Amino acid sequence: MTASLTVAALYVARGGCYYGLPDVDPWDEVRDARLYAGPWPVVAHPPCARWGAFWFGAPGGKTRFKAGDDSGCFAAAIAAVRQWGGVLEHPAHSKAWAAFGLACPLPGGLWSAADMWGGWTCKVEQGHYGHALRKPTWLYLHGAQALPDLCWGKSAFSADLLVRHERTRDSGNLRASPYRLLSHRQRAATPLPFRDLLLSIARQCRGQACPSSPPPEEGK
Repeated sequence: MTASLTVAALYVARGGCYYGLPDVDPWDEVRDARLYAGPWPVVAHPPCARWGAFWFGAPGGKTRFKAGDDSGCFAAAIAAVRQWGGVLEHPAHSKAWAAFGLACPLPGGLWSAADMWGGWTCKVEQGHYGHALRKPTWLYLHGAQALPDLCWGKSAFSADLLVRHERTRDSGNLRASPYRLLSHRQRAATPLPFRDLLLSIARQCRGQACPSSPPPEEGK
């Protein structure tokens, strides 16, 4: 594979870090990444809100949601990765792994088998790649010619964030959390080095024929 191979970036923010790049075909919410039909390998960032610790909605909020009810986004994303090759990213401990029969990654890093169709999974922290937080992340990879070596293990908060945190504590707010010093958008953002890493991984993948993704298990 060459570096010029086009990659489809699925479930990305309109005008975000995947836009304006040569050989990247971005699919935002309006374009609807569930409709992607190839032929390029993919980097997929399916919505994670319904798969996390607060899948039911904001604490104290009036609206309550169903676990895993993401309108089929994760199912379509993993199907695209399996069919066209590529990598899917979700927050660590995503409930989608169990719902779709994927083995959880090893806690300390390194790739491990994820399923019976040749998929691989791992845990990596985006703090190694420029995020201000550690941001532990699970990856699902399919169609790789070779498993990439990543920065494994624990990362650290950025120096700038630690300075801001200390200043907040010095001002008397001893219960301040580094997480609260960042906006939701800043916490959710993909650092450019991590984006480039995912694109480089996808460019080394080839699509493979495999069964359709199984539906989530009831109650997961």
